[in-house]
Amino acid sequence: MFAVDDKVIYPGHGVAKVKQVVDKSVAGTEVQFYELLLFKQEVTILVPVANVNHIGIRPLSTQDNVKDAFKFLAKPAKLVKNSDAMQPNWNKRCKDYQERLRTGNLQEICSIYRDLQGIAGYKELSFGEKNLLKQTEELLAEEIAVVQGAQVENVAAKIRESVGHMLS
Repeated sequence: MFAVDDKVIYPGHGVAKVKQVVDKSVAGTEVQFYELLLFKQEVTILVPVANVNHIGIRPLSTQDNVKDAFKFLAKPAKLVKNSDAMQPNWNKRCKDYQERLRTGNLQEICSIYRDLQGIAGYKELSFGEKNLLKQTEELLAEEIAVVQGAQVENVAAKIRESVGHMLS
């Protein structure tokens, strides 16, 4: 599915590069693994090739996906009073957001980021929500920067600006 030097998304952790494909013996059975090097943390992870889809590892988004992401971010969040996103139980919201974040889906990450920015316009975010907002911004900025060949800081500013128009 992936080749050496391919850049992929490891859900919840960001962009990784396939360093190599290795065979290891696990409980007497030969298993093939992707050795992934995460860009941000310089951590190496072994992922069984057979589990790639289950884990949600995917190729980088396309330029068109990135354009769609910015269009999505520029639209107002669909927050309605009494919706799940506005429930006072921030812990429940965070668990839902964490589950969605683990999908690694660019659109889901955009949705979480936009929702949290929208909530921040109504009330102060909890500590957990602030951390989640930061994490989603970092994940978005890292992937988009790699796709566009741009600096992560510049992309993060563009993301904030896109959502900023929506909050005005």
